[in-house]
Amino acid sequence: MQVDTKQKVLVIVGPTASGKTALGIKCANLFNGEIISGDSIQVYKGLDIGSAKADEKERSEAIHHLIDIKEAKDNYSVADFQSLSRYLIREISSKNRLPIIVGGTGLYIKACLYDYVFFEEKEADDQFEDLSNEEIYNILAKEEPEALEKIHINNRKRLIRALNILKKHHEGISQIKARQDHQLIYDAKIIGLTLPRDELYKRIDKRIDKMMDIGLLTEISNLLSSGLSFDDQAMQAIGYKEFRPYFEEGKDLQACIEQIKINTRHFAKRQYTWFNNQMPIKWYENSDNIIEDIQKWLNT
Repeated sequence: MQVDTKQKVLVIVGPTASGKTALGIKCANLFNGEIISGDSIQVYKGLDIGSAKADEKERSEAIHHLIDIKEAKDNYSVADFQSLSRYLIREISSKNRLPIIVGGTGLYIKACLYDYVFFEEKEADDQFEDLSNEEIYNILAKEEPEALEKIHINNRKRLIRALNILKKHHEGISQIKARQDHQLIYDAKIIGLTLPRDELYKRIDKRIDKMMDIGLLTEISNLLSSGLSFDDQAMQAIGYKEFRPYFEEGKDLQACIEQIKINTRHFAKRQYTWFNNQMPIKWYENSDNIIEDIQKWLNT
């Protein structure tokens, strides 16, 4: 995929409680933009409080996309986000408006901005079901040995998937990925919001306490009553999964809340490390220069 150095995309990332939503809305209003949620959980209807989803008032202040587009039982993948977000970038840009991706799901955002190709599971079929693992392994060893560096002979699902892709595309995953340049396909300005660690942790704790005050426990109870379970993809997110011991084993509620705080802090640290290693990001501890820097980028 060729790099489009003309198509600008503003990206705002950072941990929970760092101020992403407010900055995204401010930028949308200042720079004639529309917001694309870069969050893997905010797509689900009914998962509002625990995902820190923009509320009705915030959504009335700027156009938001990829919020409440999936039922809670649905699956949502990085490949889905890549397809939808790229479509939205084209649509928003075609109206001479600025696409603004706001969120903290790093892999989703990188999949959108970089030239990654995903292979959906539906590409697999049953034509190789009669072959043994060893037979499939031997075919791959002859035609695409690189694939076997990451696939064990006992992992039948991945063996069949690799062979299906090989036969469909006439080349293997490794060859297809090798042609990718792993570079940005947009003129992206990637802004990271950060805070001193102590202040961030205080904000995280306050945010989670507020979630409880406004009804997170009731939200989860309603989701479970509607047929959702903690085994569903949507409920694997931080802010939801920690309540499983409370609902299924009668464990102490406060202990579950404290676990959310711990997991959120750990996730924030992982986010910093991941973004620093994966993409050209500029971190800001306050908003003093953000708007000015964005304006300069837009003028280039």
